[in-house]
Amino acid sequence: MASGADLHCWRCGAPVADLPLPLGRRAECPACGADLHCCRMCAARDPGAGRGCREPNAEAVRDPERANFCDWFRPGAAGEAGTDGAADAARAALEALFRKG
Repeated sequence: MASGADLHCWRCGAPVADLPLPLGRRAECPACGADLHCCRMCAARDPGAGRGCREPNAEAVRDPERANFCDWFRPGAAGEAGTDGAADAARAALEALFRKG
């Protein structure tokens, strides 16, 4: 589990060290307003795993970018990068491929 000083918003990458831990369900990024108690900020997040989570007892979540009531939520490295580098690289490659002009 990451310490509060190490946490960054999953969407914009802004530090969220000033927020009290544990993150409450309604916690939002002070910079962009993204929900922080969500799958994208959880240490158990694994897009390649069933339901996108390594926690076998967690219920399926419809939108991993929205706040949820998961009792297994632990802020961690999955939310520290700001964005998914692989997804950004793939998106950039597709945009370059289909760019007009």
